[in-house]
Amino acid sequence: MSVRNGYEGNLWKLMGIRLLFWMHFFAAVMIPFFTEWGGLKLSEVLFLNSWFMLWNFILEVPTGTVADFLGRRASLMAGSLVAAAAALLYVSKPDFYVFLAAEVVFAAAYTLHSGADEALAYDSLKAAGLESGAKRTLTAMESFKLGGVVIGAVAGGFIAGCFGYDAPMRFYVLPALAAFALACMLKEPPVREAGTPRPSYTDILREGGRFFATNRVLLVMTAELAVTNALAWGLIWLFQPLLAAAGLPVEYYGVVHAAACFGQIVFLSNVERLEGLVGSKRRLLTASVLTAGGAFVLLGLTDNLAAVAVLIVAGFTFSLPRVPIFSAYMNRYIPSDKRATVLSATSMCRTLAIVAVNPLVGLLADWSVANTMIILGAGLIAGGVFSRLEERHLEG
Repeated sequence: MSVRNGYEGNLWKLMGIRLLFWMHFFAAVMIPFFTEWGGLKLSEVLFLNSWFMLWNFILEVPTGTVADFLGRRASLMAGSLVAAAAALLYVSKPDFYVFLAAEVVFAAAYTLHSGADEALAYDSLKAAGLESGAKRTLTAMESFKLGGVVIGAVAGGFIAGCFGYDAPMRFYVLPALAAFALACMLKEPPVREAGTPRPSYTDILREGGRFFATNRVLLVMTAELAVTNALAWGLIWLFQPLLAAAGLPVEYYGVVHAAACFGQIVFLSNVERLEGLVGSKRRLLTASVLTAGGAFVLLGLTDNLAAVAVLIVAGFTFSLPRVPIFSAYMNRYIPSDKRATVLSATSMCRTLAIVAVNPLVGLLADWSVANTMIILGAGLIAGGVFSRLEERHLEG
């Protein structure tokens, strides 16, 4: 097998890992799992989510540096095994403190994957001489992730109905272990010249952090993505209350969620075609955030069920896919030996923005869900209008 083909083979494996790792059966019944099986109050469930996001922030860069130090393959293998362990810990005992511990373990699994799979994909393309296909590959990986979310959401409801609210968490061990098996088959591409000694963990962490902090283009991209993604994140928590206010029965929430995921898949599958249609990369990014912002504002102005469902799908479709698109552009500026660390730094900034914005979204939603959507939409529109991105930043 040629070098090119050897590294090209990583790509379908990474897409399979994305699909399996994100096959979260438990997402379909997360609230009943914690409240009915776990005996928690809703306020405790929301605290657990904040705790999880905090540990994502704490662990993001250290685990990214682990990927650069030990290898991205090792990081993905470890992350998949840790995810399986987290699932078993969640269902070991219905206890708040057990859940707190499980959230930390699952955050470690998530951050071991975060950045490492994208870094391995980009360096595999580079080793195969296919760097020009980075955006197409990274958006395809995001589509596989969304495919896993859809499969998990649909299957999880049936699993819970047949075996109980804790069963989807137990069943998740199977795709997590399958992701581990697939990760074992990856081939680590070279990230430094042959004969060059591997730097220490602290050197990688320090140099990767310094590179990120001194690269103006990366900082501009990260700042814009962090702010717009944090505002868009509010829809994840508010789309179900919006559907409830519009009168949709709860059993159909998953259908809308699946439609939103399919919308993102279609968007990601046609990024290059859409760039050609609007005339430039920057115009597409601006058009997407303005469209999402408009959908958010309209969600605050209507309670018509059909309109609400369509606007939720549009809001998801044009906001959340920006993450892998930005990642493809950022990768052009990052050296291979610092890639996972720097990507984790950008992910850490996104997480910190969510941690900062989420409590405010919750307070605003207690006042008015509709007005919260208008405020979030206005923020997204402002982000598009006052963007500091230039077309040259996206050309690399």
